[in-house]
Amino acid sequence: MVEILQNKNSATRFQILVEIAASGPSIQQKSIAVKLGVTPQAISDYIHQLVKEDLVVSTGRSHYRVSTKGVNWMLKVLRELRSYASVVEQAVTNITVCAAIAECDTNRGQAVGLKMKNGLLFATSQTNGGARGIAVSSVSQGDDVDVSNIEGLVELATGRVTILQVPGIQKGGSRQVDLELLRTQVTNNQQVGAIGIEALLSLRRVDIEPRYLYGVTEAAIEAAQCGLSFIIVCTDDAIPGLTKRLQEEGLNYELIDLRLKNSTV
Repeated sequence: MVEILQNKNSATRFQILVEIAASGPSIQQKSIAVKLGVTPQAISDYIHQLVKEDLVVSTGRSHYRVSTKGVNWMLKVLRELRSYASVVEQAVTNITVCAAIAECDTNRGQAVGLKMKNGLLFATSQTNGGARGIAVSSVSQGDDVDVSNIEGLVELATGRVTILQVPGIQKGGSRQVDLELLRTQVTNNQQVGAIGIEALLSLRRVDIEPRYLYGVTEAAIEAAQCGLSFIIVCTDDAIPGLTKRLQEEGLNYELIDLRLKNSTV
């Protein structure tokens, strides 16, 4: 984040330098105070500090100019502001124009509805739902289409995360997992991730290969926020960090212990 957007003192100093540079040496502190909405005494204190730091040069009674050091600092801030403005512009563009999958053949200028299905955004001919917009391009069914003039909110139910806890290697690892219970909890059409070697091998014992081995927690969060349910097979030592992260995102989860009931390890 740009410093002057976080620090009111830096922002005021920058504005004072701009006013001095724009108005010349005879600018009145009172006029600066009016423009910035602060007291003349505050402006006097700021200018005194700017002079002390060699950002402003006093050329006589109530006459000031921005020093070379001050100009360089202003240019640095300006570059940072321009860079941040580009980020803001991109963010706004992402909001005002979005990509969706065309659920049917779509014509440019056609009103479309927006809905989430299987974790993906679709443009549909039904416009009486929660969100709608205008197709920017003419595309065929199944193509990606750009949608602008978006109004309303996409109806979305948050997905649920299921955590299947397996013992760490010190407690027997995958050999101490109730494989039947694991098999009943995991189906092929679900998003499945594994955290830990013991979790991976437990899944392989029931002939299931997880879709996610890296970044599992963040993948689960993103999937749940897009309305998909997600299963994480996880070693017990990683459970606290995982549940803490899910709680931070306000996601619901269910924890199921897969250890064999008669385990003595």
